[in-house]
Amino acid sequence: QVQLVESGGGVVQPGGSLRLSCAASGFTFSTYGMRWFRQAPRKERELVAYISGPGHITNYADSVKGRFTISRDNAKNTVYLQMNSLKAEDTAVYYCNAWRSSLSNYWGQGTQVTVSS
Repeated sequence: QVQLVESGGGVVQPGGSLRLSCAASGFTFSTYGMRWFRQAPRKERELVAYISGPGHITNYADSVKGRFTISRDNAKNTVYLQMNSLKAEDTAVYYCNAWRSSLSNYWGQGTQVTVSS
């Protein structure tokens, strides 16, 4: 069955860094665009970053441009989100998403990121 398992979340001080990972299984990983979303308390889920199947195309929310980097290793069926210069407003649950169509759209369980001094 399809599985997306996020890891790497935690508590970090403002200005610090974290690297999230999302290990995928149960589908042809390289044919799916991968996205990271986040949801803060009392806020809607928002798209943070996207990477195409081959990894040649990336897009970022304006709020994280220049600080976050999405990447993928298709040999390991894993997508990453490197987060630098973290701010309090980056605090959220981060979700990994695999998307190819409305019928091929999978979510991970989420990992908590807390930025606090």
